[in-house]
Amino acid sequence: MKPSLREDILNAGLKVMFKAGYQGATVRDICAAAGAPHGSFIHHFHSKEEFAKEVLDRYFANLKEYVRKALEDRSLSPRQRLQRYLEIISGVLARDRWNRGCLIGDFSIETTAQSKLLQQRLEAIFKEWRAPFASCISEAQASGEIDTRFDPNDLAEFLLASWEGAILRMKVDRGPAALERFRRIVFETVFKELK
Repeated sequence: MKPSLREDILNAGLKVMFKAGYQGATVRDICAAAGAPHGSFIHHFHSKEEFAKEVLDRYFANLKEYVRKALEDRSLSPRQRLQRYLEIISGVLARDRWNRGCLIGDFSIETTAQSKLLQQRLEAIFKEWRAPFASCISEAQASGEIDTRFDPNDLAEFLLASWEGAILRMKVDRGPAALERFRRIVFETVFKELK
């Protein structure tokens, strides 16, 4: 019995889509990167759109580990945990030499006008992604660490959306300046320490 090439195709797809984007990544390119025949792709995935959803899910599962590592670290204050998340992601982006950004942000720009499936999945991802940040922000507000004038969900949305914008700018500049600027400004204003 031949081994399934599904995992190889998904792993290759993540790399190819990061490099070429959703539109630029052809099934042929993905199969070539995986060393798989075209028929294997068709066998495992009904469409490129459904394949991209699985790639996105795989990427988000990995990202949630970074969220967990930072936001569940009880040795840090809630505000410090928020900072820690941005530090961790900055480190990941630095290891990639500022060439790759966030697949969630990339897909948000490229696919939502063309794919209802991916638009709905991205909407669900943002909602799930926001929840632990809102919880951490609420905890920071309850402890008097940051200002309470804004709703924690709104602040979480602001943080993630603005961070995605900084990542997009980082990709243009091919350097960390946008990320560092965002981190410095946001923690000296919106998330300024009150204690």
